[in-house]
Amino acid sequence: MISINIFPSIYILSIFLLVSATLTTSFSIQNNFIKCLSINSHVSIPSTTIFTPNNSSFTTILDSRAENLRLTEPSVPKPVLLFTPLKESHVQAAVICSKKLGINIRFRSGGHDFEGLSYVSFIEKPFVVIDLANLRSINVDIKKETAWVQVGATLGEVYYSIAEKSKVHGFPAGFCPSVGVGGHITGGGYGSLLRKYGLAADNVVDALIVDANGRLLNRKSMGEDLFWAIRGGGGGSFAAILSWKIKLVAVPETVTVFTVTRNQDTKLLYRWQQVVDKLDDNLQIRVQMLNINATVITTYSALFLGDADRLLQVLRKSFPELGLTREDCIETSWIRSVLYFDNNPVNASLEILRRRRFSNRFYYKSKVDFVQEPIPEMALKELQKRVLEEENPVIVWTPYGGMMSRISESETPFPHRKGNIFKFNYFVGWLDGDDENEARHMNWVRSLYSYMTPYVSKSPRAAYVNYKDLDLGINKRGNTSLIQATSWGLKYFKGNFKRLVKVKTKVDPHNLFRHEQSIPTLGFKR
Repeated sequence: MISINIFPSIYILSIFLLVSATLTTSFSIQNNFIKCLSINSHVSIPSTTIFTPNNSSFTTILDSRAENLRLTEPSVPKPVLLFTPLKESHVQAAVICSKKLGINIRFRSGGHDFEGLSYVSFIEKPFVVIDLANLRSINVDIKKETAWVQVGATLGEVYYSIAEKSKVHGFPAGFCPSVGVGGHITGGGYGSLLRKYGLAADNVVDALIVDANGRLLNRKSMGEDLFWAIRGGGGGSFAAILSWKIKLVAVPETVTVFTVTRNQDTKLLYRWQQVVDKLDDNLQIRVQMLNINATVITTYSALFLGDADRLLQVLRKSFPELGLTREDCIETSWIRSVLYFDNNPVNASLEILRRRRFSNRFYYKSKVDFVQEPIPEMALKELQKRVLEEENPVIVWTPYGGMMSRISESETPFPHRKGNIFKFNYFVGWLDGDDENEARHMNWVRSLYSYMTPYVSKSPRAAYVNYKDLDLGINKRGNTSLIQATSWGLKYFKGNFKRLVKVKTKVDPHNLFRHEQSIPTLGFKR
């Protein structure tokens, strides 16, 4: 009698049937979504704007604008379809189809999302990515000191377009030129003009959006509550943003920049904390702490809206301990200071600002704190010690005060205003996707975050929504819990979280726009 073990064959057959069913389902979803797009768009949709995993260019396009390589690993969930709309009506169709078919959509403008939530879903399958890179027109009106900017444009392209028209106008947004305008402003957005003019979101006067019903709305038609919410309430919760109307700000023809290194000097760091939020509004001095060749390097990097002589006068009066000299100073234009803070020579070609590709990419994890009392020297020394334990750490100290202290916490959803001396960004990067290596780096930054608990903001321990941190908690599929969302909602938005929930419930009651840390609705479960 011959004994035949049939279990391996059954197991293999089961796997085959499961894979076949999954592929069939994915194909059906793709096919239905594509058909729905063509039916609901007022303008024809070229086939070259739609990519599925079967397309040879799918992975290249998906990963090309994902800054954090940690979110490009094969194990990370992928969309069933990637859509790169060319027209506003294409985005309207995508929203309508998401609602009709019950498919989660993610909107990507630049790809700098720290946790990749604009192109990755850890809680919903299937999902579709709407990549807005093609919507990138910029129309600058110097006479009115405004510009309409589509969300697929980068900050560098915005700065470049302004500089083409004027030497004495700028915009108070981020340091990195390749960041997309769309997501940057939805979370607030800050840069070298923070202390003079506040956030990017503080300087938005209108917007064009697609709401949860697929309607095209501007500020007047969307209403002031929704307009308030989208300027700092985080992306992917309220609407699909198409364009921002931004207010340009005045900059002098001559500005001064400098970067000086002051290693191992905790006394100077302590003094910086005492004065930095009280300096002249025209001056911002950021600190970066790094580990270079087993040595803690601390740099003080600054923009001053004025000439070097005036800068030296200001520092001699308010921060003489820095010991700045005329030789440390570089006089240049505001647009060239943007190049400088992106680690380029001030005389480099301005065309660099129009470069949409990331100059370098790596794996990373970031966490944030806000500091309201100077950190004692003892803790600063321990901080330096911990920096030496990690190969590629960067701790960035961004000063507040100035205009940030004069804007009310409730003016926009971004609440971190008066009372904050500076913002900490703990950052660690690495170059490979090895699991053990990743765990080691992640543990380092989490341990540092834990150590800093006594020295940072409390009740809540504040965080910045543009630097998303899934360690703070996530929504669960089918259960967008208000109580659960409070764990990160209060950290990101403080008292503004309640108003954001009310706006969300009003404008998107069925929670169409959702992700791992989106604003929940009152009482709705999907």
